[in-house]
Amino acid sequence: MCLNSRGFDVKIAVLFTELDDHSSVDDQDVLAQVEAVSQSIRELGFLPEATPISLDLKSAFARFKEFRPDFVFNLVESLGGVGRFPHFVPTILDFLNIPYSGGSSFCIYQTTDKVLTKKLLLQAGIKTPGWWSPKMSAGPPFPPPYIIKPAWEDASVGIDAGSVINEAGLLQESLQRRMNRYGECFVEAFIPGREFNISMLASAEEPEVLPPAEMLFINFPQGKPEIVDYAAKWDESSFEFVNTVRTFKFSERDAPLLAQLEEISRRCWHLFECRGYVRVDFRVDRVGQPWVLEVNVNPCISPDSGFVAALNSAGYSYTQMVERILRASGLNVNKQ
Repeated sequence: MCLNSRGFDVKIAVLFTELDDHSSVDDQDVLAQVEAVSQSIRELGFLPEATPISLDLKSAFARFKEFRPDFVFNLVESLGGVGRFPHFVPTILDFLNIPYSGGSSFCIYQTTDKVLTKKLLLQAGIKTPGWWSPKMSAGPPFPPPYIIKPAWEDASVGIDAGSVINEAGLLQESLQRRMNRYGECFVEAFIPGREFNISMLASAEEPEVLPPAEMLFINFPQGKPEIVDYAAKWDESSFEFVNTVRTFKFSERDAPLLAQLEEISRRCWHLFECRGYVRVDFRVDRVGQPWVLEVNVNPCISPDSGFVAALNSAGYSYTQMVERILRASGLNVNKQ
């Protein structure tokens, strides 16, 4: 659906997860995204309306029917504090025939279910670390080290140093403890090595791959897992936050690897029929083989996020990013 710009006649709902006094720091981060996106929408000549949504879907239907936005900028990453429901939002919008930014309901569902994502990657011939779920028979068909991950969460929720298990005999107890806290979990083969993020932004035809980022683990003591865990993302006072550093600087010898990461990321974009903006997370093992960890559809775009850091490294402004996302979703942006 294509909408023509009519200045402030076009209403854009900036949709985000409704917060409460118990909302976690990663959920609260959406407020910075709402503010930044709304400012860019104003600069582009549209009227933004910050619109919270919860699991009370009946109220959401009524609100959309009353407000009837021309377009929705979808920033919802969870509902009711649970990461498995964000596809509900585009499903509602599809039903009401309201166009929206970013991934479709089907795309978001496929990439929110981490085990399903891995199955689809494997079917497409894209390497992803081996995995095992308690729903499967026997135990993991691969040796340790393992990493235990919540099956439906993002933002490194449920990931810490204790997620990495180096002895098979310790797996079941650790897995049960984490399932009691985070719900459904799965076990992934942990890949020692390097970690990369590849961000992509919609363009007229093929997605534009932004400058690649590597996460460096500075002065991590021996035995401490080199992973981007919850503390590294959200606890500014932690060792992990201070010593996990993003870099966009690479030597010439990394050029073949970076080209490979770009090619795989494009394949992921097309496999899941992505739209707008996406980040693909990789581990690269000690012999240089890339492994896709996750395909993040509608990743965090707060001003201090990794995606925006890649955007800035490419020389784009925040408003240019928002404009590209709007255009990719069918909104005709004619700047005032």
